[in-house]
Amino acid sequence: MNASHRRWLRVIASCVVFVAIAAYLIHMFQKKTTSAQATPSPPPIRVVTATAKKGNQPIYLTGLGSVIPDYTVTLHTRVDGELLRFAVEEGQIVSAGQLIAEIDPRPFEVQLLQAEGQSEHDQAILANAKVDLERYRALYAEDSIPRQQYDTQIALVRQSEAAVKADQGPVESAKLQLVYTRITAPITGRIGLRQIDPGNIVHVADQNGLAIITQLEPISVVFNIAQDYLPLVMKRFRAGQPMKVDAFDRDFKTKIATGSLLTTDNQADVTTGTVRFKAMFPNADDTLFPNQFVNARLLVDVKRGTILVPAAAVQRGPQGTFVYVVKPDETVEVRNVVVGPIEDEIASIDKGLAAGEVAVTEGTDKLQAGAKVQLASSVSE
Repeated sequence: MNASHRRWLRVIASCVVFVAIAAYLIHMFQKKTTSAQATPSPPPIRVVTATAKKGNQPIYLTGLGSVIPDYTVTLHTRVDGELLRFAVEEGQIVSAGQLIAEIDPRPFEVQLLQAEGQSEHDQAILANAKVDLERYRALYAEDSIPRQQYDTQIALVRQSEAAVKADQGPVESAKLQLVYTRITAPITGRIGLRQIDPGNIVHVADQNGLAIITQLEPISVVFNIAQDYLPLVMKRFRAGQPMKVDAFDRDFKTKIATGSLLTTDNQADVTTGTVRFKAMFPNADDTLFPNQFVNARLLVDVKRGTILVPAAAVQRGPQGTFVYVVKPDETVEVRNVVVGPIEDEIASIDKGLAAGEVAVTEGTDKLQAGAKVQLASSVSE
């Protein structure tokens, strides 16, 4: 085989190898393309969104407080004696001046009779002394009796007048004791459980008393607020601006009543750094009860024209606070924001978000910048 033959064989072999390699590469490319086409792209993430809007955000101060009646009176007897009866039922609303209980009045009626009898006796003596004085005056004018006898009679009249005047004390005292046998309500309010039953002997020195009356309408709530907020509150208080106070239950879920700030204490508590505030509530429906624990929420200001979104949209990371903003192509963008006050699960945004933009409120745990989302629902807050 000559050189020309061998050269053509090498060319043919090279071509065969090249074709084989090309066929292999084409096969692998087609396989890779087919494999890529067979792998589906990840589905969009379902999220719940809310549209940011411009509005007003109230600013509250909260503190734990207790319900304090303005007036609480423990009924005590002012005389010793047998308790005859209670004129009201336990838990009843009583009015000022209403009869509550009655002590046996008979011993004091006897004392009054004795005092009045002594007074009448002395008045009779005085009347007789005055008659004698007139007679002695006429006799003395006629020079029928000595001056000493006339002066003695004048002294007897004055002595009798003093005795009659002294008798007025026991009479009035007996009348007062008789009044004290009827125990009346000094205030309007609800009477509590009685501490002693009729038939027992009660004494002025008894410590527990007969019952307790508490005023329920209106009623106060005393609560503590950090002293740092005192200037903000006092500014409005001195300006005469009324400040609304809401009372919530201990779980801070249910609003019980609405009232207004009445006053503040005159000093801060050095151990807690708080100041006591007192709010007044009409309590016409008796929803507040003495010594009840409540959460008080004081409205101190309103931030107007701010951007509002649900607080659930605000996320926190190493770089600060941010929200996931849904773009028109249904992908999300990470947006850093400056968050203002948060009240009632609504956050005010000072910077980073505009009205009308859509923020993700649920499903944020699977999101990252550029992720495709599917809107499960949209809430306009």
